[in-house]
Amino acid sequence: MSEENKHHATAAAILPLVGGARNVTSVAHCMTRLRLGLRDRSLVQDEPLKALPAVMGVVEDDTYQIVLGPGTVARVTPEFEALVEAGRAGAAPDRGDDPVTAEALAAQGAALRAERKARNATPFKLFLRRIANIFVPLIPALIGCGIIAGLNGLLINLHWLPGITPALAAVASGFMALIAVFVGYNTAKEFGGTPILGGAVASIVVYAGVAKVEAFGQQLSPGQGGVLGALGAAWLAVYVEKWCRRRVPEALDVLVTPTVTVLVAGLATLFGLMFLAGEVSAWIGDAADWLLSHGGAGAGFLLGGLFLPLVMLGLHQALIPIHTTLIEGAGFTVLLPILAMAGAGQVGAAIAIYLRLPRNTSIRTTIKSALWPGFLGVGEPLIYGVSLPLGRPFITACAGGAFGGAFVGLFNQLGTDVGSTAIGPSGWALFPLLDGNHGPGRTIAVYAAGLLVGYVAGFLATYWFGFTKAMLTELDAAPETPAEDRPAPGERVAEKV
Repeated sequence: MSEENKHHATAAAILPLVGGARNVTSVAHCMTRLRLGLRDRSLVQDEPLKALPAVMGVVEDDTYQIVLGPGTVARVTPEFEALVEAGRAGAAPDRGDDPVTAEALAAQGAALRAERKARNATPFKLFLRRIANIFVPLIPALIGCGIIAGLNGLLINLHWLPGITPALAAVASGFMALIAVFVGYNTAKEFGGTPILGGAVASIVVYAGVAKVEAFGQQLSPGQGGVLGALGAAWLAVYVEKWCRRRVPEALDVLVTPTVTVLVAGLATLFGLMFLAGEVSAWIGDAADWLLSHGGAGAGFLLGGLFLPLVMLGLHQALIPIHTTLIEGAGFTVLLPILAMAGAGQVGAAIAIYLRLPRNTSIRTTIKSALWPGFLGVGEPLIYGVSLPLGRPFITACAGGAFGGAFVGLFNQLGTDVGSTAIGPSGWALFPLLDGNHGPGRTIAVYAAGLLVGYVAGFLATYWFGFTKAMLTELDAAPETPAEDRPAPGERVAEKV
């Protein structure tokens, strides 16, 4: 089967299991997940969906998210959208009955918790999701440009191909030079304004002519305020545009509204937002440097240990603008390699679970299919399919991430910065994006050693402390016992007489 046919087949298999075309209200994707808006959640057949070979897991948040992995999701999404458009008149299938296993019950419990969390979403979390929606579409360009920048740095250090390195530098740096424009465009789009007006106002931030403008007694510099300034400028443009739409007569709207929007938001950007956002950006960089140069291992321990819970609560989205600001200022973010240690702890925990449950073929099969994506930084299948439903192993996985983060944080404190030139990947996939202040060799070595510490710490913590005796008795069922006859967690087994 060709690649195109394989992705079409995946989309065709997913569609009836999410209730058919009429049940789908929106389709989008991020780095690893197909994100669907659904009319009726009860029409989704969770277990058959999870059983599809291409599906690594499902996540419920503000949308129903199907984890397909990087690369695959970008190819399946357009096929899925085409099928939805073609099948809008189709009927939704009935939900089938699935055998109940201990693993299925645990997975359903996790899904219920996720669904309750989505229903109880706070305005703050919803705001963070909107911020994430602004930056997530930029991640593929950040990754591509970051890898090219890393390759170019290696060629320069090795004194290879001196004639091509200036061209590679231009390719790698062009997007970052204009990232404020894309942030402004996406901000206006997300908050209900005209995207091109948001991009127009944000472009002021990177325009060379701002060097002739004085604000707060200082000459502005192109790029001052960065993505934070662009975000604020575009948000203000949306507010001004909506104000104009309500008050300007329709006959004059096409002339007056864009002019007033760009003029008011543009002047506010030049004489206020750029300076203020520049101060905040500088503070973020100084705070990150201070945190790791003084906190070191302690800061890394907290960051690495708390990242998985932050992901579960959706609060990790607040870090996206911080990462982007650090990349703009220093060329890399020192926070991402530390946070990536959470995935290492998760992988180590999964290996320990695999060894501690030798008779539970259901969980072991899930681990075998999800472990390699976990090594590559795709942690959702292990989180939602293994550690989170089990409970205690999720905590011990966090402990593994804490020790890995402490290791990398310690080296930052000792003067070896370990950073990433882009956001998105983690695990082994982060190696091409690593950068620091002591060359690629030492940076890669510290990061690799941190991953190893995370693997080992997550494994040991889970192997020795991840299970109670009662959990092992319930979960490690004898192999000869049919799956449908195994007791569910907490269910007593009647004695035979």
